[in-house]
Amino acid sequence: MARSGGFKVDGLKELQKEIRKTEDVELKKRLRLANKEAAQVVADQAKVEVPRRSGRLARSIGAQASQTSAFVKAGTPSRVPYAGPIHFGWPKRNIRPQPFLYEAMDKRIGEVRKAYEKNLEKLGKGLSSK
Repeated sequence: MARSGGFKVDGLKELQKEIRKTEDVELKKRLRLANKEAAQVVADQAKVEVPRRSGRLARSIGAQASQTSAFVKAGTPSRVPYAGPIHFGWPKRNIRPQPFLYEAMDKRIGEVRKAYEKNLEKLGKGLSSK
């Protein structure tokens, strides 16, 4: 069973702090986009891993990001409220866990790291040239 819940990027907090100091809106936007690109790698794989009946759960999977984080969401409270029980299981209802988000992260962790390395290197160069 998959066990990944994410990972920490060393030096990211320091880079974010330096970007905040610069007040450079474009640099802040690029940091958010770097986070989004990394999350999108996992979201794309999660759409492959997700169990399907109607396809609504798969369509609800999406990458989101801010300057400080990146994450993948699945389900919505109103349209796809069963995303959590499908992913984590629900023993009382005999629903076994199918951790498609964790499996996606486990399968694509190398690509996520490469995306961060590439984008953070570009950001660091942009920051040092200012």
